[in-house]
Amino acid sequence: MRSGDLFRKGRKCLVVSLTLVLLIIGGGSHEVTAVEGNYERLKVFTEVLSLIQANYVEETKPGDLIYSGIKGMLEVLDPHSAFMPPDTFKEMQVETQGSFGGLGIEIAVKDRMLTVVAPIEGTPADRAGIHPGDRIVKIDGNQTKEMTLMEAVKKLRGPKGTSVTLAILREESPGPFELTLVREVIEVKSVKAKDLGDGIAYVRISAFQERTGKDLLKAIEQLGHGVMSAMVLDLRNNPGGLLNQAVQVSDLFLDQGQLIVYTEGRIKNQNLRFSAEHGAQFHRVPMVILVNGGSASASEIVAGALQDWKRAVILGTKTFGKGSVQTVVPLSDGSGLRLTTAKYFTPKGRSIHGVGLVPDIIVETPRPTVAKVQGGPPGEKESEPGKERPEKRQEKKISEEEGDASLQISRRDGPDPNSDIQLKRAMEILKASQIIEKGFVKGSAG
Repeated sequence: MRSGDLFRKGRKCLVVSLTLVLLIIGGGSHEVTAVEGNYERLKVFTEVLSLIQANYVEETKPGDLIYSGIKGMLEVLDPHSAFMPPDTFKEMQVETQGSFGGLGIEIAVKDRMLTVVAPIEGTPADRAGIHPGDRIVKIDGNQTKEMTLMEAVKKLRGPKGTSVTLAILREESPGPFELTLVREVIEVKSVKAKDLGDGIAYVRISAFQERTGKDLLKAIEQLGHGVMSAMVLDLRNNPGGLLNQAVQVSDLFLDQGQLIVYTEGRIKNQNLRFSAEHGAQFHRVPMVILVNGGSASASEIVAGALQDWKRAVILGTKTFGKGSVQTVVPLSDGSGLRLTTAKYFTPKGRSIHGVGLVPDIIVETPRPTVAKVQGGPPGEKESEPGKERPEKRQEKKISEEEGDASLQISRRDGPDPNSDIQLKRAMEILKASQIIEKGFVKGSAG
């Protein structure tokens, strides 16, 4: 038999074998047909890609087109599934790890200028004498007004030991002056704690990062939880983060065996239950958790668990309502896939997704008057929780952003109950509970 006949016969056998394997794995011809249909559609994708490259009026980059195609595929699923190109994926990893090479500056947009909110104590920015309120007009010679806030952050960050030159405009200075700073590894603490007096501890969690659970335990121990008689846990404007850290935080306040959260997905291995393993590591002091419309995901897990077990009073406004779990998958080219794989439920079986968590006590805060975005239609309403207005998806340049009119430019020493209505109310509730508890103890002793 000729070699060509042998090849054709071998190829035919291979095709038959593969078909049998697909039938055995898939369980029938329906799955095989589906796979064949998918390959036919992928063929259309490659045809369109080839036509764009060959005929589009301007030269295109195949990699950009493919990335855009993947991005579009994920956007039709839900607002939280996304494709992350290598630089975005790396940035996401930095945020969850809580450390990066940088200068140690908290920045924001104010009056359409890149503005220093506060330097972090002990960092290159602090040692160089950068002040709250300083305007950063150039980064390495590039005008900041042409950047987005995220682009500015990326330019400020970089490997340890590298330098960056900033042009600073200070209120009392006649004009911009330059400072060259050397980047260091900046540790971002997601937990801040303060003693408010009268035995009340204030703990703020800004995000759930890799060390949040341990940092919270350390912060409370430093305050002296033996003498702490009440606590305020501030989760306002906390967008969430790592699920396992939400579980660790909840574990610190619940009894051993109490359910914290459970997840349900389409695949069985996504159906998980998380319960407190160690038992409450702090005595059961009265506790108030502050939440608002910016509290989402992991924040809602903690607040929901402690609310269901009546371990804490939830105070503030309704939370965002993100009750889905995203699995992050690294891809071969350094990019990443964030895919919604399950929904989570509170111990009592409540799904917060798209609904939000309703506080036990609703306390609204005065809304600052912020100038409307140019070009916005009159009477435009706020977007619903879980939904984004299309214009919000594209980040504006710094020179186009109004910024936050309520932004306080100063060193952030901690919360002020005199100006923070929700915190003030929380302290009133905790002080009342302390008085009641002392009364009951005194009465039972008599």
